[in-house]
Amino acid sequence: MKLLSPVDAMFVRMESKRTPMHIGALMIFELPDGAAPDFAAKLHTAFSQLTFLPWPFDSVVHDGPFKLMPSWRQVEPDPEYHVRLNALPFPGTDRELGTLVSRLHSNPLDFDRPLWEAHIIEGLSDRRFAFYFKAHHCAVDGMGAVNTIKRWLSTNPEGTEWLTPVTSSEFVPDSKAAFLTKTSLRRVADGAVAVGELTKRLGGMFRGANSSVRAALKTPRAPFNTRLTQQRRLAIQSLELARLRAIAKSTGTTVNDVTLAVCSGAIRNFLLDAKALPKKSLTASVPVGFERDEDTVNAATGFVCPLGTDEVDPIVRLRTISAATARGKKEILAMTPNALQHYTVLGLLPLTLGQKTGALTRLPPLFNFTVSNVVLSKETLYLNGARLASIVPVSFLCDGYGLNVTLVGYTDKVVLGFVGCRDTLPHLQNLAKYAGEALHQLELAAGVD
Repeated sequence: MKLLSPVDAMFVRMESKRTPMHIGALMIFELPDGAAPDFAAKLHTAFSQLTFLPWPFDSVVHDGPFKLMPSWRQVEPDPEYHVRLNALPFPGTDRELGTLVSRLHSNPLDFDRPLWEAHIIEGLSDRRFAFYFKAHHCAVDGMGAVNTIKRWLSTNPEGTEWLTPVTSSEFVPDSKAAFLTKTSLRRVADGAVAVGELTKRLGGMFRGANSSVRAALKTPRAPFNTRLTQQRRLAIQSLELARLRAIAKSTGTTVNDVTLAVCSGAIRNFLLDAKALPKKSLTASVPVGFERDEDTVNAATGFVCPLGTDEVDPIVRLRTISAATARGKKEILAMTPNALQHYTVLGLLPLTLGQKTGALTRLPPLFNFTVSNVVLSKETLYLNGARLASIVPVSFLCDGYGLNVTLVGYTDKVVLGFVGCRDTLPHLQNLAKYAGEALHQLELAAGVD
């Protein structure tokens, strides 16, 4: 038995039918030369062996005493339930694939079972197949998901291995009572230390220019900061890493700053088109990963970054973002891992309480949407000779926050996965189009077109 961390437990408490708290990844592969017609079916059979998933994918969440200390309880997963073979009517298009994945992502996971599903999807055009994997955020975060996926794949295009098995260690305490007592005492001690550190740092985080705390308090409400329904939409845009790097070099910023500026320009034009752009600048929650051990699931916290959507000039927006991210990252990375865990809990607490009480959509938003960024690999990856052509991140939404943008760097591309509430954010695909246009506008303004 392993207790969920306070952060992991928060994601469990935030779960509802309208706001499922799972994240996903859509991987599109190109069949190798000479691949048999049953290539996808053999992948389904191989993955059904369930030797490719680490803890806690072999466990269910078990509510502890008074539902205060949920823990992982090991079970025997049912491969027939968790691993599914799907097909699009041939020749399936990218649009049809996106529609299918949007529907799959809208459905909550079953808390009576381990919190994950794997969908192999055949029938795609141009000799391709897809693999959509989703798992609850209490079981994995974005970086953890990327690391797990990377272990399944190989840099060898001639490889004949389906998947690389993952060893999973089981934690067995001396006794349940002793373990709970020991863990509770440790968390109380860690909490006392973290509170002392956070008290000192929060005051400083409020003062001075480019304060993320003050930016959060000034966040305006956008049309998608409202009550959500269950159904989701997915939109995708792929950006060339070389173009992002050229802008970053020309302006003395980072690639991450430029991608945030792309998102800023896209949402600005999207809301201008809808005649719904707030006069104040929109803000984004920007996650930052920190040191983790093998038993830590969620090892990311974040800061709130103004996006400069009240500015016409894309370079001014970029400079605003760059100044805020430089300070935000510096403050986050100066904290100890213990303090960062408690800082994350502090940030999630109003979201959790607001969602459970139904008050979240009536409270002023602390940010408008999330923009997160992870890197899969600079090298091309393969699965039994099938080339991974692209990977699309698919994240979660919570009440009052009906848009999420997650970016994955793979080879020479950065892929943006836009996830929105189907009913409160119509025409989501336009955001992908505007992202491409925002990148071109930045190139022109930076003089690198």
